[in-house]
Amino acid sequence: MGVTADVIVIGAGIIGCSVAHQLALKGARVRLFEARTVGAGATHASAGILAPYIEAPESGPLLDLAVRSLAAYERFVSDVRQDAGVEIDYRICGTMEVAPDAAAADSLGRAAARLARTANVAAEWLDPSAARAIEPSLPRTLAGALLIREHGYVAASQLAEALTWAALRHGAELETGRRIVSVRPSGSGVAVTAEDGAAWSADRVVIAAGSWAAQIGLAEAAARAVRPVRGQLLRLTWEGPPPVHIIWGPACYIVPWTDGSVLVGATVEDVGFDERATVAGVRDLLDAACEILPAAWRSTFHEARVGLRPATIDGLPIIGPSRQVPGVIYATGHYRNGILLAPITAMLVSDLILEDRRDPLLDFFRPDRF
Repeated sequence: MGVTADVIVIGAGIIGCSVAHQLALKGARVRLFEARTVGAGATHASAGILAPYIEAPESGPLLDLAVRSLAAYERFVSDVRQDAGVEIDYRICGTMEVAPDAAAADSLGRAAARLARTANVAAEWLDPSAARAIEPSLPRTLAGALLIREHGYVAASQLAEALTWAALRHGAELETGRRIVSVRPSGSGVAVTAEDGAAWSADRVVIAAGSWAAQIGLAEAAARAVRPVRGQLLRLTWEGPPPVHIIWGPACYIVPWTDGSVLVGATVEDVGFDERATVAGVRDLLDAACEILPAAWRSTFHEARVGLRPATIDGLPIIGPSRQVPGVIYATGHYRNGILLAPITAMLVSDLILEDRRDPLLDFFRPDRF
């Protein structure tokens, strides 16, 4: 077994594909392994929402990471479109977080003032009439809404596939249907072994296996700190004009695609590695969607998707070098924010591997914190 790549990336979800593309773009020999198919895990059931001021509303390292990643998204998508030669559904259409009652309205009103004051974000508080003037499908019982125009979405599966094509065009190699079960030091590099006994080695190995990080043969605490959280997502064919903005309610969000369909997500279920769609999950999402947009009752049910989001004990992703296995770099545990954090994660990991440049922000996400 000789050195077969500069970098082996384990996991072809959105994070693994982004890292592989960035490394290959910069000239590294990359080999990407995926146990199933590209984007088959959490990426498959992601609505692709790019909304740091909702997903990480409190000041801290996660918000800092998310804001930096959102700022890089326009260039990120443009580069992938050009490299892959395919279109990607990506829009900065804004989010409208709705308040169903006075208490929620008070909370969102204060959030708007705080964001404008401390983060220089154009967060607009809309009274019920102003909100319904922009989104007529909202219910008359609405107490108001918080509009953040710089938020948006990207079609996650399209992006993952485009990133894969882009990486391949820059010389990366892809192995799907290959489950890696062992990662260990080998000479001056790292060796990986698949379930069928086939083995490869590289100077560096990136762990981007999401919820399956603990199943690839690493015994350290960082790998065991990731657990799966099931998320069910619905796709509906909308009757009439769909919403203009991403609508975010207390129990669901609704994402309007350019093809006229909408995504409704997502459940949060701690059920281990169970990837089944359930009647309860579908019912709860439909009820929640129809509560914030009554017109959803007229839509047609298209499909339900299920993904296992990789959650960590402290709610922060794991990004950085292993302390126990030299040459191993973690890029996992992004939970609900893998799509949003893909550009910044790829940049931080590629800088670390190819230029030995460590961003100070990585101190908050280092693997040895567990």
